[in-house]
Amino acid sequence: MLSARALRRAAQRTQLSSKLRTRYNSTVAASQQSPPPAEGSLPGLATSPLLLGTRDAALKTPGLSWLEEDEPSPGGIVAGRETRKMNTYQAIRDAMSHAMQRDDTAVVFGEDVAFGGVFRCTMGLAEEFGRERVFNTPLTEQGIAGFGIGLAAMGHTAIAEIQFSDYIFPAFDQLVNEAAKIRYRSGGQFNVGKLTVRTPSMSVGHGGLYHSQSPEGYFIGAAGLKVVVPRGPIQAKGLLLASIDDPNPVIFMEPKILYRSAVEQVPTSAYTLPLSSAEVLTPGADLTLLTWGTPIYTAHNAIELLKNPPPALAKHVPESVRSASIELIDLRTIVPWDVETVIKSVEKTRRLVVLHEAGAVGGVGSEIASVVTERCFLKMEAPVKRVTGWDTPVPLVYEKFYIPDAVRVLDSLVETLTY
Repeated sequence: MLSARALRRAAQRTQLSSKLRTRYNSTVAASQQSPPPAEGSLPGLATSPLLLGTRDAALKTPGLSWLEEDEPSPGGIVAGRETRKMNTYQAIRDAMSHAMQRDDTAVVFGEDVAFGGVFRCTMGLAEEFGRERVFNTPLTEQGIAGFGIGLAAMGHTAIAEIQFSDYIFPAFDQLVNEAAKIRYRSGGQFNVGKLTVRTPSMSVGHGGLYHSQSPEGYFIGAAGLKVVVPRGPIQAKGLLLASIDDPNPVIFMEPKILYRSAVEQVPTSAYTLPLSSAEVLTPGADLTLLTWGTPIYTAHNAIELLKNPPPALAKHVPESVRSASIELIDLRTIVPWDVETVIKSVEKTRRLVVLHEAGAVGGVGSEIASVVTERCFLKMEAPVKRVTGWDTPVPLVYEKFYIPDAVRVLDSLVETLTY
């Protein structure tokens, strides 16, 4: 007869065999299913509904104002106008070409711009307008900013490029202590309103601590400067032309990952879009989601996840919040930001989530949260929530975990809606 110990061992072996057989069958079944799409289940930039892919939609962009002096077409804003498929860097190049055609004093300068620039935004401008108007500078950000200030003070339209916004800090003194203050300092006798400083900004996925920073928050207290961040080609062209025409110095930060990935039908004529004016992209009634630049697309994906969470996330998204109406706002101009549009939205929705790639401490979200809390405190249903990068240098191999993704934004939406 078998001992009790031997019987227990036989039973354990039978149980283990059954578990292994079940696991094997599950593995085989899973391998026979279609693999998940390589791009994931969320829409990518190329297919985002926020990008306008038709002529009619592009020409009806809110706030669009034509710069030509000719009379409008009898058929209205759409009739007689053309568009062309462009990515963001092509739209920026097109804007600078228009500016230089309209203004003989306009010059473009910076590191490698005569060769087209690192991101090709100035491609062909030197051949089109001559190397006296499109020229390279030494590798000196402070010198580029100072030279631009001098040009603008003498009446020229100066379009400077800082090759990466990560390297704008050597120019910080020139921009904050000189460009921002010269009109006040001179009692209005001088100004450098014709200075526009372009610079690639935000993450690229592998830029790390020196090529993926978002330094817009450092300028939030620099009265006299404007800071603008576009979200795509149409916005980039219109906002850049508006920045060049604005009577104040402007820092124009271009999200570098959007240079090629964001594509729209862009009007070929010269036009502007309003500065210091936020745009409501999707109206809502239950929560305001505020951001700018690349995170606009992350925010939109998070809203889609809230409505239709995939099985892996469904248990974390209560049924009660899936029908929530989210108002998505693109701030566009960071300094000075559109307080009234944001306050109006929050008074309606009673909740606010602010999203940006820079760290939380000293970020733009801190200033926005402060102002909204001061003005809307008694109407708020939940504290203002910030979704940001971590307060560390942007890590190289871990950049994906540093930049807020759609799941982190979704978590904040659920937390705020269920507060």
